[in-house]
Amino acid sequence: MPEITKVKFETTKGDFIVEVNKDWAPLGVERFLSLVGAGYFDAAKFFRVLPGFVVQFGLAADPNAAVAVSTDNIKDDKVIESNLKGTITFATAGPNTRTTQLFINLGDNPRLDGMGFSPFGKVIEGMDVVEQLYSGYGEGAPHGNGPDQGRIRRSGNAYLNESFPKLDGINKAAVVE
Repeated sequence: MPEITKVKFETTKGDFIVEVNKDWAPLGVERFLSLVGAGYFDAAKFFRVLPGFVVQFGLAADPNAAVAVSTDNIKDDKVIESNLKGTITFATAGPNTRTTQLFINLGDNPRLDGMGFSPFGKVIEGMDVVEQLYSGYGEGAPHGNGPDQGRIRRSGNAYLNESFPKLDGINKAAVVE
């Protein structure tokens, strides 16, 4: 695996490119590139968009697709880089619980560093696209009017397209040279 790898996200709002750095978070980069290579993010939605904070994604469009890839927890990487605007990081539910969910920081969020959120890359092109992703639904259920993650896991885009039709999504994510 090269030290630096670029991944292009083709989305419903336009394209953006993420550069991932193995030195920042090797386990995170390995999982991310494995998911990209398996097409896991293709057709997935940006289900949690909180302006000035984060854009979250990484739940499969088709729940059956999640069975085809490893969604086991991966161990935490040491936090080397700070959660600054444009960095991409795995979401967690506590220590050593990273799976497939990711977020891109929409603002500087250094408080996340001390909570173990380890950035593994950054948006190097198209941050304006990321900032335009639909944010009208707000925080997810039960704390807000946005999508319920449990229902996304069970029903994927069938649930999202019916109940949250304005969400933007990923058409394709692929490694670029």
